Amino acid sequence: MENNPIFHGRTKHFDALFHFIKKKIQFKEFFLEYCNTCENVADIFTKILAKIKFELFMEMLGVEINTFSMKEET
Repeated sequence: MENNPIFHGRTKHFDALFHFIKKKIQFKEFFLEYCNTCENVADIFTKILAKIKFELFMEMLGVEINTFSMKEET
């Protein structure tokens, strides 16, 4: 939205946050940097990923899958 300031009906609720961020960018307190989709770890929270990419992002986040089972022994 910063690079294309045309507002659409769906983005009205972003108005206050957008202007806050826009001012921070203008005063060089924030800067925008391109992040390739292969490196965007946040995708793990927002998209359905292939197993390989999911496991890579889990590793990048430092998350380990617990294989320990809590089943009671009889």
